[in-house]
Amino acid sequence: MENRERKIMVAVDESEESMYALSWSITNLISDTNNNSKLMLLYVKPPSAVYSLDSAGYIFSNEAIEALEEYSAKLAKSVMKRAEAICRNFDATNINIEKVVGTGEAKNVICNAAKKLEADTLVMGSHGYGFFKRALLGSVSDYCVKNAKCPVVIVKQP
Repeated sequence: MENRERKIMVAVDESEESMYALSWSITNLISDTNNNSKLMLLYVKPPSAVYSLDSAGYIFSNEAIEALEEYSAKLAKSVMKRAEAICRNFDATNINIEKVVGTGEAKNVICNAAKKLEADTLVMGSHGYGFFKRALLGSVSDYCVKNAKCPVVIVKQP
């Protein structure tokens, strides 16, 4: 049997839940003896505001769009730095880490990235929304469980 690279994709965002899921993944899915693992950190930026309208129906000015895009880029960089710090805390030197930043609706970007990058496992944190909140807001993790082309692990913080 060929010892091919095992790809574990972890969807990360600003939440403590996603950082816990990352910690859990390193502890439980990536063994110290397996030097052939790739940890893919995926952050999804919201779609560009270019087509968004404000409440009065006006298209945002170029300055406002640039400021939003700059903030989004800084947020992505900040989230990735936090994720890398978690990896360093686990002394994950044997893990090949790849950072991926996508843009769009999170549920679609996550499922498409998992398929395109051929993830063996997709790991996501659970925000722990109740039935009503999940019904109103929808659940990215529920969508991914149903639509991803690889096994999906939903990690809940204790």
